[in-house]
Amino acid sequence: MTIEICAPDSEEALCLMAEMWREIDLLYGNLEPSAPEMGGMSAAGSAFLIARAGGDAAGCVGLRPLSAEIAEVKRMYVRPAARGTGLAHLLMERLEGVARDNGFRELWLETGLRQPAAIRLYERLGYKRIASYGDYARDALSVCYGRQLSVRS
Repeated sequence: MTIEICAPDSEEALCLMAEMWREIDLLYGNLEPSAPEMGGMSAAGSAFLIARAGGDAAGCVGLRPLSAEIAEVKRMYVRPAARGTGLAHLLMERLEGVARDNGFRELWLETGLRQPAAIRLYERLGYKRIASYGDYARDALSVCYGRQLSVRS
């Protein structure tokens, strides 16, 4: 498996995000399809990663700045065929490294209460529940997590 930084508006990235949103829309009963595009990705410190297995895109995750020291994990997704392989863990580890390299000291993220596998992943990686922030503060099905990033020696 390889992980590379790519453009969040590339055809491959948009395809992965569209797949992710189809799953989420079905899971949460959203009547209108969610758009795969992601704003805020031109800000300094942002990044979008695609994981490949055998050369094919298998997952993705984005990093979007919230402040000079805090970035948000966005669009974490692993295709069904690659789930259970440790790919999500690898994506998050690489994203944390990119976040550190870009000067961030903390990561925040939002996931949904109907996504227990995502919740387990984040908790295994050391993320702790935080107060819901931004638009998520009004969403009863959202749960937010945060993690201080360790300093590399």
